[in-house]
Amino acid sequence: MYVLFETLPDDARIWVYQSNRKFSDEEVAEIEDALNGFIESWTAHGADLEASYLVQYNRFIILAVNQAAQGATGCSIDASVHFIQELEKKYNVDLLDRMNVSFKQGEFITYKPLTDFKKMAKDKSVSANTVVFNNLVNTVGEWKDYWEVPASESWHSRFF
Repeated sequence: MYVLFETLPDDARIWVYQSNRKFSDEEVAEIEDALNGFIESWTAHGADLEASYLVQYNRFIILAVNQAAQGATGCSIDASVHFIQELEKKYNVDLLDRMNVSFKQGEFITYKPLTDFKKMAKDKSVSANTVVFNNLVNTVGEWKDYWEVPASESWHSRFF
């Protein structure tokens, strides 16, 4: 069951998927339609999940579930991963590789393999003040407070 993202409690569980490229506005509209359809049919043991999504910066897909209403189960999580894999195939993108880093360079979002980001940190091309996207956040509250943060305030800090 779709609900507005803004209505989810801070302890709602989230999953952040980053794309290796920016989606076009047309692709975002198609992806949002697909997300609406998926969420409307997303269940756990036959019970509707109170869920939502966001597509941020034409690059990140964020799925969220209110665990207090009905918790996501292994099967429902598997269904969401399968859905994301279908998006990967349809749009020829990588959404599941966690060994990449997205960060802001001015008004642009840059996507690099982790090894390149480490090298950039060593070469001082990025700094502890560089805004990174911490896709390891687990709840809506963490997402609000710790998703877009200076590298010094995330797991990326070990590179500085």
